[in-house]
Amino acid sequence: MKLTTKLLAASAIVSATGAFATDLEVTHWWTSGGEAAAVAELAKLFDASGDHWVDGAIAGSGGTARPIMISRITGGDPMGATQFNHGQQALELVEAGLMLDLTDVAEANDWKNKIFPSTLLDACTIDGRIYCAPVNIHSPEWLWLSNKVYEDLGLPVPTNWNEFVASAEAVRAAGKVPLALGNQPWQSNLAFGAMQVAVAGLDNWKAVNMDKNMEVAAGDAYAAVFQAAADARGLAVGSNVQDWNQATNLVITDQAAGQIMGDWAQGEFAVAGEVAGTDYTCLPGLGLNAYLSTGGDAFYFPKLEDAEKEEAQKRLAAMIVSPEAQVAFNLKKGSLPIRGDVDLSAANDCMKKGLELLASGNVMPSGDMLWTPDTQKQVEDLMVEFWMSDMDPAVAHERWVDILSNN
Repeated sequence: MKLTTKLLAASAIVSATGAFATDLEVTHWWTSGGEAAAVAELAKLFDASGDHWVDGAIAGSGGTARPIMISRITGGDPMGATQFNHGQQALELVEAGLMLDLTDVAEANDWKNKIFPSTLLDACTIDGRIYCAPVNIHSPEWLWLSNKVYEDLGLPVPTNWNEFVASAEAVRAAGKVPLALGNQPWQSNLAFGAMQVAVAGLDNWKAVNMDKNMEVAAGDAYAAVFQAAADARGLAVGSNVQDWNQATNLVITDQAAGQIMGDWAQGEFAVAGEVAGTDYTCLPGLGLNAYLSTGGDAFYFPKLEDAEKEEAQKRLAAMIVSPEAQVAFNLKKGSLPIRGDVDLSAANDCMKKGLELLASGNVMPSGDMLWTPDTQKQVEDLMVEFWMSDMDPAVAHERWVDILSNN
């Protein structure tokens, strides 16, 4: 049965029985064109089930939205559900007893055997209890390229970061920006994170981020990462945009040759009618080391003093992980599903690359799962200072190692 038929049937049942019909405010920071199209799919499914999604979009990035979300929850004005990234962002809220325990929902819907990789559910689990519903897998380690920029120059489209850097002089001479980069702090931090695994390689990445090996962090492999970041800093001169999707639009409109951005950029290309493999090229792991981190988004559900709303929260949590929601949402978002038993035959070339990497096991945990929020913020602040100045890469490297050493 087609999804639309299922939704119509569900709507008819709800209309006939009057079941549910509970309003639930959902806060998130998905406001770009592609993001809005994706979140609308979740809202449609929830509404069709008989409840009502009250959209609480907060403009800006997660760094802007999270403090607002946390302030509302701790200040006694909780929403029904809220987006956070996988990892430790909601840990203190859970430990304070402010988040709904979803273990019964997870067990009833067999999340343990459905959610893949298992680290996604592990990131929701605290002291053996489950507190969030993963919605997607987002990986930031992608290089997005405008095919037309290279076609107009008579150059082959680069197949990796080194070729991209080598092409930059010709791109600049043609009046184009080699690397699009917005001025939001997390964007430069994301680019640095993508370079870690691409340039240093997975073994060195694991040694630093998982084993906390500071000798490797201070060594030659990461010196090369900081040099690559310095190269990228020079290539990004002239971007002159703020938001990530504005930087993506520079690639879509062929004003810039490329962008380092997460797979959510696919949503913007899709809204613009661009075709993967024809109009643009995507290189996971910057074309150097094709590994993806299994970060992404999950929904947490603040405790409410309302039994009816609590039941609606649990219905929404179950729906988010359902096959129908996983297909509808992730096809629009450009992210990967958190379960492997869904039909994604409609996926484009870039999404298929991600699915192949996921199936092959070429994945790694997200940095959000491995470092405390304080450490992550210090690294982000360093990256902002580095990308906005002429700081020597060796100096930035030394300061970075010092931050990690004091984690």
